Amino acid sequence: MRAARRRQQLRRLSAMYTIGSAPLDPTGFHVRIYSGEIIKFAGLPATAALIAFARELIEAELHPYAPPLVHLHCDHAAQTQRFHGCEKAFSASREVRELWRGVFEAVGIDPHRLARDRLHLRFQPHQDEPAQAPRARTTATIAFHRDTWGSNIYAQTNWWGPVYPITAGRTFAFYPDLWDRPVRNTSGDFDLRALLDRSHALGRNAVDADQAIPHLAEDPSGWRAVPVVIDPGTLIAFSGAHAHAGVGNHTGLTRISLETRTIWIDDLREGRGARNLDGHARWQSPGLFRRVSDDQPLHALLGCRATVPFDGLPAQPNDCKGPSE
Repeated sequence: MRAARRRQQLRRLSAMYTIGSAPLDPTGFHVRIYSGEIIKFAGLPATAALIAFARELIEAELHPYAPPLVHLHCDHAAQTQRFHGCEKAFSASREVRELWRGVFEAVGIDPHRLARDRLHLRFQPHQDEPAQAPRARTTATIAFHRDTWGSNIYAQTNWWGPVYPITAGRTFAFYPDLWDRPVRNTSGDFDLRALLDRSHALGRNAVDADQAIPHLAEDPSGWRAVPVVIDPGTLIAFSGAHAHAGVGNHTGLTRISLETRTIWIDDLREGRGARNLDGHARWQSPGLFRRVSDDQPLHALLGCRATVPFDGLPAQPNDCKGPSE
């Protein structure tokens, strides 16, 4: 009976994805992303190389502890410090940038026409129920949100994959039924510019995980959440407009994953992207992104400032009367 339920669960999980074949047509790929498809890429040597490098870096930074068991040896403060060291080394690594570029090229996306966000490692330690850990961004389980509630960038594609094996209890989950359904949220009160200024001045963990994103303002009870369960070496790509949330980790292992966000630059210029159902934030944030081919800041390429007032239209040089960088 348990095996039958497991097979049924795997069929349900696999039905959530479209299998991506590489190389693909980048224009058609982004149209599919903006329409809500979640595209899975498996078996790419470029992804395997990225995962191998990530493991090597993490294992060196966390030595002598096995990374998925580090929470057994370090308290929360020590975990936050060590994980922040891993994240900083990973995002600053030139080799990581080249490996991610190799992934995009393998998929079929021209790096000169693509911009990417920071290259993240994410750590989600095991927590005993019902313990509530401090909400440091380095270790917190991320609450329900759409990325677009904060960024106001609807041409955004998210890329995510596990570094070590995950389960349905150690991952994040989509709310696919909400793709075309608006929900009440706090994005209208969200001040991204102020948070970026604070983070730049005082460090990433000066803004905790709850402050870093707008939040749901209605009861999610009864909504269908579908966990992401994929193997290390597999990546999924999905729109930043998808509703998703971290799954509370009580599995006895720390979840370690990598992610970034990209923008097909032509689409941002032309105002193409996913539909805005329920985002009301005041700023758009092209300054978070850099062109993959040469690390040029996206806002400089667009001729605007790093954070600009959002009125639902593409950022234009003549409209850039927002805050300074």
